[in-house]
Amino acid sequence: MSDTPIIGITSYLEPTTQGIWVDVPSALIPHSYVRKVEEAGGIAVLIPPRLDSADDDHRLVRALLGRLDGVIIAGGVDVAPELYAAARHPTVQASRPDRDTTELAIAQVSSQLDLPVLGICRGMQVMAVAAGGTLEQHVPERVAHDDHAPAPATYGSHPVDTVAGTRIADLLGSRVGVPSYHHQSVATHPGYLPAAWAPDGTLEAMEDPLARFRLAVQWHPEEGEDPRLFQALIAAARAYAARLGRARG
Repeated sequence: MSDTPIIGITSYLEPTTQGIWVDVPSALIPHSYVRKVEEAGGIAVLIPPRLDSADDDHRLVRALLGRLDGVIIAGGVDVAPELYAAARHPTVQASRPDRDTTELAIAQVSSQLDLPVLGICRGMQVMAVAAGGTLEQHVPERVAHDDHAPAPATYGSHPVDTVAGTRIADLLGSRVGVPSYHHQSVATHPGYLPAAWAPDGTLEAMEDPLARFRLAVQWHPEEGEDPRLFQALIAAARAYAARLGRARG
């Protein structure tokens, strides 16, 4: 197709075993992200985290994003609480400065470019922190249950209620069941509107009302059967490329 958009997906840097090679540092992402982008009509490319934080991060990220039609800021470990001026809760995972630095820059520069963005789980939290927001560091302390992450490496399932008049509501309807795996959530989110809530009061989606397409969800749509968020991202990315006069082969 001549209008196939290119979607960058932020990735992990993790040690892997490759045949006889052990503990090989590798940029990777669960293939469910790639599959959902491809099924929706896009081309997926991985964005590796930068190992060396430098003063020119934003310049390099701008050069990268200038070659893409959309971005998914993917799930992963907790954002370092020092980045939103909070004391570290005992449950917070070991920080990953490489991802934090890279993804915060991506969130900020993509907003300046009005590049279509879908934040997923950690990605939603990165977007909030990049905008000057804060996170709730351990949701179970407030809600007194573990429905959002019922067991290690086990996705939970629960409903979310969307906010009438939001893009999320237009895409998904008033209530939808979602696959979930998180123990943190967004507490404050300057510039973003709340777009969906869990029954226990946890913010489950937000969106930028001034952007053409800048959405974030706390759940993991890449692990579910509902393709609508990915289809909407691809449609927005296709329109973005068309506005720039790009020809995608």
